[in-house]
Amino acid sequence: MQRYFNTEGLCSPSKHYMVNLEDRLYRMKSYYVERGSYFVINRGRQYGKTTILRALAEYLKVEYVVVFMDFQMLSTKNFEDEASFSKAFAKMFLSAFPNTQMEESEELLSPIAGFIERKQNDSLDELFLCLSQMCSEAPRPVVLLIDEVDQASNHQIFIDFLAMLRGYYLNRENRAAFHSVILAGVYDIKNLKLKLRREDEHKYNSPWNIAARFNIDMSFSVNEIAAMLKEYEREHHVGMDTGSVAKEIYEYTSGYPYLVSSICKWIDEELSGKADVWTKSGVAAAVKSILNERTPLFESMIRQLNEYPEMKSMLHAVLFEGRRIGYHIDNPMINLAVMFGYIINKENSIQVANRIFEMCLYNLFLSEEELESAIGVEAERNQSQFIRSGRLDMDLVLEKFVLYYTDIYKGYDGKFLEEHGRKIFLLYLKPIINGTGNYYIEAQTRDARRTDIIVDYLGEQFIIETKIWRGDEYNERGERQLKDYLDYYHLKKGYLLSFNFNKNKKAGMRQIQIGDRTIIEAIV
Repeated sequence: MQRYFNTEGLCSPSKHYMVNLEDRLYRMKSYYVERGSYFVINRGRQYGKTTILRALAEYLKVEYVVVFMDFQMLSTKNFEDEASFSKAFAKMFLSAFPNTQMEESEELLSPIAGFIERKQNDSLDELFLCLSQMCSEAPRPVVLLIDEVDQASNHQIFIDFLAMLRGYYLNRENRAAFHSVILAGVYDIKNLKLKLRREDEHKYNSPWNIAARFNIDMSFSVNEIAAMLKEYEREHHVGMDTGSVAKEIYEYTSGYPYLVSSICKWIDEELSGKADVWTKSGVAAAVKSILNERTPLFESMIRQLNEYPEMKSMLHAVLFEGRRIGYHIDNPMINLAVMFGYIINKENSIQVANRIFEMCLYNLFLSEEELESAIGVEAERNQSQFIRSGRLDMDLVLEKFVLYYTDIYKGYDGKFLEEHGRKIFLLYLKPIINGTGNYYIEAQTRDARRTDIIVDYLGEQFIIETKIWRGDEYNERGERQLKDYLDYYHLKKGYLLSFNFNKNKKAGMRQIQIGDRTIIEAIV
């Protein structure tokens, strides 16, 4: 069977194109398992947790007895009480035990089998006595891996199970227990009680204060993406420049595994047979399509933002107001956003984790307002005038924006316009390019005073710097910055949208020439 890019469930090197996990597996074994650590792999949705956990189980099986359990297989009924959970756990443990690894497994597991057959309501402590006996008699150290612990996180019985697991783990010198325990899920185990009870005194009580900090980067690097694409190129001979395509994919995804695979899968399957699809424009087309789809990853993001409105407001302030919010992991909303994979620490400030997430969030926030936006309605009504011979007339877009903005918002105070001006422009721009073009914000330049918007329309790029007017000297510096940015993108023409709140300002358009670069400035 021909290999393909997989975005649904477990990945296998024999079936799918995927990055090489060998280095991560070696470090997980060396830094954690060999030291007998209890640790948690908590990453955002579709971050490759199950794939790495399965690969780790295979990697360890020669030196350890590895028991891999998946809590997705437990039902709500299994968490009704201690006896129900204990029996369900024992049955799953028995079925997950790698009996192909040792001939004596039947005898080794007899205490657990006997526990299952008992008629009385057994408790957690009796379950752990059986597990301890099994660990003491096992020919090799026993490693327990549990995937999808989130499935249990709303049940108090699971917290009790973790507490007892902790007790046995800490007392391993006196009573046999698992050599290493590895849990995987979106939620860090220290946050499980946060889901159960919101009272402050319950948030950080152990059973999880023994967990080692898992500090292995699971995102894909540019080189890892390029190596995966080289395997594809060797089999398909599409003439791809694997290095440049890998870099472009990374620019959009920052190596988020699902997003990397999604882009590759879309190009491979949707553009199959077409010439020169593994290019910068092919990646942009894939991103546009992915953002227009209803995917579990984006649906989960929207659900979490609605569940935690403070986190939503925080991200809105970063994206639209250019606010610099310090990275303080003890802040509950920052901690949650990091745990979900939505933000990262960038020079001690929070930043949205990747460009696709940014674009998704911009689309979400703008869609919530565009129905009430008069300027967006106006742009949509006159959309066709901005497209000439299949090309976007950005000069006209800015010219019309100046007119509509001046007419519609002339009665608003300067503070409102300073905070919301760039959002108003995006509300105007979005329906014009919607369905055909992409736009994203250059994170390196986004702050309270300056934002660069990159628009891609049918392969043609436009750079629009939006800035708040701070005087002639600052304005000239902005023009030079834009010129440098045009040099970087190899473009001859750029756009400057200046929000000037001086009463004596002169709104309108003007052209500036800096060397061989042309800048069209629109002043509102």
